[in-house]
Amino acid sequence: MAEGIVNVSSASWEQEVLNAKEPVMVDFWATWCGPCRMIAPAIEELAKEYTGKIKVAKVNTDENPDLASRYRIMGIPTVMFFKAGQQVDQVVGAVPKAQLKNKIDSLLGS
Repeated sequence: MAEGIVNVSSASWEQEVLNAKEPVMVDFWATWCGPCRMIAPAIEELAKEYTGKIKVAKVNTDENPDLASRYRIMGIPTVMFFKAGQQVDQVVGAVPKAQLKNKIDSLLGS
């Protein structure tokens, strides 16, 4: 796992995401997913760029189907944004880094 990124499972979800003090960007992905691999470098860059400001987490949907089901993940990659334990935004599909950056900036600004 890249620097600054937390691998989250069903067991650590509550502690790492819902109880996080900082906002959290969660990347729902799978190893076989081409678009997931396409946005991975952008996610890693953002994790480094926003160190100390947000937490960046990855959830493998194949290994944690209960989380994918709970948050109604219909397509991957899905990137969700959480603040104070609440889902506040999401993006589905391989989007440009700038779009994720804008979401993070608005999350930090609100």
